[in-house]
Amino acid sequence: MLKKQKVHVKIGDNVKIISGFDKEKVGEITKIFPNNGTVIVKGMNIKYKHIKPNQQGEVGEIKQIEAPIHHSNVKIIKN
Repeated sequence: MLKKQKVHVKIGDNVKIISGFDKEKVGEITKIFPNNGTVIVKGMNIKYKHIKPNQQGEVGEIKQIEAPIHHSNVKIIKN
């Protein structure tokens, strides 16, 4: 069973990424996953999802999605 982690940020907070590919960038928290301690920051950590066509005649597509970042890799920005 997963244990919920205490996350130090909440939805709507402005945060700065302190680790990873998007280091030093600033964004806003849009979603929190307390079960694994990750957050989604608006416009950060963009990944590409390749989607196959389901039916004949459809066209496949490439979607950009915001992947979660662990809450320890973000820092709250004071305004």
